[in-house]
Amino acid sequence: MKTDFEIAHGIKLAPITTIAENINIPTEFLEPYGKYVAKVPYTLIDEEKVKKSNLILVTSITPTKYGNGKTTMSIGLALGMNRIGKNTVLALREPSLGPCFGMKGGATGGGYAQVLPLEKINLHLTGDFHAVTTANNMIAALLDNYIYQHQDEGFRLKKVLWKRVLDINDRSLRDIVTGLGGPSNGIVAESGFNITPASEIMAILCLATDLKDLERRISNILLGITTEGKPFTVQDMGVAGAITAILWDAIHPNLVQTTEHTPAFIHGGPFANIAHGCNSIIATKMAMTFGDYAITEAGFGSDLGAEKFFDIKCRQAGIQPKLTVIVVTTQALKLHGHVDITAITSPNAKGLQAGFANMDKHIHNMQNFGQTVVVCLNRFATDQDDEIEIVRHHCEAIGVGFAVNRAFTEGGKGAEELAHLVVKTIEEKPSGDLKFAYQISDNIKTKIEKIAKEIYGAAKVTFKPAAQKQLERIQKLDIGHFPVCIAKTQYSFSENKKAYGLPKDFTLTIRDIVINTGSKMIVAIAGNILRMPGLPKTPQAERIRIIDNQIEGLS
Repeated sequence: MKTDFEIAHGIKLAPITTIAENINIPTEFLEPYGKYVAKVPYTLIDEEKVKKSNLILVTSITPTKYGNGKTTMSIGLALGMNRIGKNTVLALREPSLGPCFGMKGGATGGGYAQVLPLEKINLHLTGDFHAVTTANNMIAALLDNYIYQHQDEGFRLKKVLWKRVLDINDRSLRDIVTGLGGPSNGIVAESGFNITPASEIMAILCLATDLKDLERRISNILLGITTEGKPFTVQDMGVAGAITAILWDAIHPNLVQTTEHTPAFIHGGPFANIAHGCNSIIATKMAMTFGDYAITEAGFGSDLGAEKFFDIKCRQAGIQPKLTVIVVTTQALKLHGHVDITAITSPNAKGLQAGFANMDKHIHNMQNFGQTVVVCLNRFATDQDDEIEIVRHHCEAIGVGFAVNRAFTEGGKGAEELAHLVVKTIEEKPSGDLKFAYQISDNIKTKIEKIAKEIYGAAKVTFKPAAQKQLERIQKLDIGHFPVCIAKTQYSFSENKKAYGLPKDFTLTIRDIVINTGSKMIVAIAGNILRMPGLPKTPQAERIRIIDNQIEGLS
């Protein structure tokens, strides 16, 4: 089989105007970025059409370092849906340069199920990530300047809560000291960097509904606590308008296409292990406006991405899926069945079945949200037919639809089985009213405990002193009604990334809590999860290069 790179460059892309016309987007509204990418104004969202569209969420069981192929399966499903005559539009996240140059090499799907143009999507696209980075760091610079310029007036912050960001995995910047070199360089202070997908600005961009909402959220960002114990916000500096101006273009979603010319909106990119893991509300509603069916994904496993999709995004956007698709692989099931990682491609029916505990927990969780669930098996070349049938029979035994997706090797043709299952399930047994993991009126501690115990399966939740102090601050600020976003390892239900399968009787430790008053969410840091990842020993950057004016290694 050809490589992702070869497949991508063997596709004759349609002009972006043609892609827009195919779903009745007036081309006069497009703002092209070259021939194959365009910004589409969010003002084209039609809430009546949104209500009529069939939204499909793609999530997965607990991922392994090999991934489950969730993005590939989302794209493949869209290809299959259009192949059987269903007007379907994708809504996906933008890739971050951090994992592209670190672990992944790219995040645009794979095989014959990709979003294109590959290089542009993985490298900058229309500059949204850079706009988020700049907006975040402009706030940091303006805050430092405000403290410096007003110190003679007695202005002080006893606690600075705002950090800088960078869209690069750089462990050396996790903890830094600013203002060194003399008084003219500002106030000496401890600070640090997060990665751009963890920025509150990214969350705000993905949750905002329009420019006014964007500016209002930016105004409300909590930057620090004064010596008098009062909150200090962006509004207090009077710069919300300037920051919004930086994001003026970035708020509009980006239209691209798949390997089979299916329309796809790519917009926003928060990670699900350290942020809320969903593309923008605007992009999702745009897909729902122009597609009878809209497919979106939530990052990592359903314990992270899907939970946040429901409890944060759907709650704020007023939307809900008609169906949830859970992606599995035989290799991941075996790993969660405690088969040695070196042997997960070999036949092992017993190990495969042992991994069902992990899958069943994810299915159960989604059903508790009121979701109708189908399981999609992402087939690999090493998969055995008899093992696939074992998975199929198990799903049928518990009353869950099952289909094999071969989109990676066959494109839309390989996803027809899944597409027919999805349409049939939505027509006959769509999801009921969305149920949340917690009530919005619950206090923050209770919300965290409900997620930890009901979704993850924790026996106990403990809060470190730093987290306890933040809980007290939340109470003083009267923002206990915010939803919760737990930052946790993606590789396990627990905080231990090596605890595969279905861990039990574990304690979840909340090390710290981040208050996001702009995005209106509380981020709870579980275990040793970091909001600035590091690079691996052999990063993908070593394999990225330009040959014959084409970029290799971004797939």
